[in-house]
Amino acid sequence: MKRKSSLLQMYALAGGALAATMLFSACGSNSVNPTATAAASPAAAQASPSVMPMSPAAAQASPSVMPMSPAAAQASPSVMPMSPAAAAQPLRAGERFLNLTVPQSYTPVAPPGGTDEYRCLIIDPHLTKPAFVTGTQFQPQNVPIVHHAIVFSVAPGQPAAAARAQDAATPGQGWTCFGGAPLDTTPSPTWIDTWTPHGTETILKQNVGFPLRPGGLLVLQIHYNLLATGGRSAGPDRSGVRLRLTEGTSATRALDTVNLQAPTELPCPPGESGPLCSRAAAIADVTKRFGAGTGATEGQLVSDCSHGVPVPGNTQHCDIPVQQPMTVYAAMGHMHLLGRSIKIELNPGTAKAQTLLDVPNFNFDDQRVTPLPAPVDVKPGDTVRVTCTHDATLRQKLPVLRQLPPRYVVWGDGTSDEMCLGLLTASPKV
Repeated sequence: MKRKSSLLQMYALAGGALAATMLFSACGSNSVNPTATAAASPAAAQASPSVMPMSPAAAQASPSVMPMSPAAAQASPSVMPMSPAAAAQPLRAGERFLNLTVPQSYTPVAPPGGTDEYRCLIIDPHLTKPAFVTGTQFQPQNVPIVHHAIVFSVAPGQPAAAARAQDAATPGQGWTCFGGAPLDTTPSPTWIDTWTPHGTETILKQNVGFPLRPGGLLVLQIHYNLLATGGRSAGPDRSGVRLRLTEGTSATRALDTVNLQAPTELPCPPGESGPLCSRAAAIADVTKRFGAGTGATEGQLVSDCSHGVPVPGNTQHCDIPVQQPMTVYAAMGHMHLLGRSIKIELNPGTAKAQTLLDVPNFNFDDQRVTPLPAPVDVKPGDTVRVTCTHDATLRQKLPVLRQLPPRYVVWGDGTSDEMCLGLLTASPKV
């Protein structure tokens, strides 16, 4: 008998940001294995010199040994300069750039016993009229310690006021946001974009965009990885984002981001042993480092995706029934350093089967939103499956992980934990 929750637990990479609520409902399946720094600019070839985007994507990873990300390879005790500017894709008719940075620098601090911090930082774009975001380029400053970032929009009115209140009530810039949405508001913050190392702007050719309104805010949810420094300070960061904006038309379709999650149940490989090779001990450790919300995620996913029974193995999947019609334009997969492959499928095992995303040789340093060859319409009655394969033996091949004790790996917020997360850029049909 299938178990299902009232809605899929739509977590961010941090583990808890609600995205396109009620588009999907999780259902059991067998688990088998700122401050503005530049106004609109007609120059499309360069980013603002004060906020530089990442360099082009790194070389392809070997399928046998995954490379370390820059953050994992070495953390500098001082502020790292931004990477040389990558040429922006040309502006299209009616588009403009808006370069934004967080108001002040923030120095990440990991919790006791941890090596990661998730920080939510507010940027006010100071819009005077509605606009659509048609492209984003997150721009990290202290490059080696930024594991990933998510750009959220917060609606004007009560949601924006709640964001400002949360910021004011927390010492320093922003607030810590492990395992939860940036804000518990109605409407929830909208997930606009995801950045991972070497990520570049993705532009869709269709007349679509993420809506922004005057009085609304942006929240950058940044995962700082201090694993290479053992949790010690690696200097301040003042990251930003470049928005590609357009006024749009009455025909412009609003976008949202839909999250698809599967469990991670990766035992210690043969020849490894230790206290954290116990699944219960590993979940308790995640809970200690990131809180009860993140600690409960794996149990919820197992309930939703494998009838409540964990099935240890390298490969896991989850089948998610579609609850609301939508058009899918792009897809992305996210895992951490033990990831080998990720796939997103529509109606697998049927005559209507389609592959939306297939990354057979996953590279943490080359994750990106991939436009579909053509938009795909999905409807109630369809099923979307996300499948991930991890490899625990990579722990001994990556110096940054080799120093850590063996563990049974489950869903967690840290770089040394894992995730199986598929993302769909879609427009709900109303």
